[in-house]
Amino acid sequence: MHKWLVGLLLTVLGLLQYQLWLGNGGWQDLQQVEQRVALQEAANDPLRERNARLAAEVTDLKTGLDAIEERARSDMGMVRTDEQFFWVPGVAIENELVGIHAGLVAQPGVIPADGESE
Repeated sequence: MHKWLVGLLLTVLGLLQYQLWLGNGGWQDLQQVEQRVALQEAANDPLRERNARLAAEVTDLKTGLDAIEERARSDMGMVRTDEQFFWVPGVAIENELVGIHAGLVAQPGVIPADGESE
């Protein structure tokens, strides 16, 4: 009877070890979850950096006019009224900016019509 009890205990121990290492929620599943978490963290890092840049830009836009002016200059090709715009032929510029702002550049000797601004 003693041998039978030892065999039963070894069988129960083997089943528990199987559950620990290979069963649902065991060591193998833990390793897979940790790998997926590491991959997701790696994918999230660039997004966190982008969010931080966007948050800083929103703060700049809310607090000062310098950021708004910089954004208008870079995105829309805006020029202040006290500045002069020189276009150098042969220098590549974005076609969209040329099309959008072609009407804003006054030709010498031409007076803008009513409703148009200089």
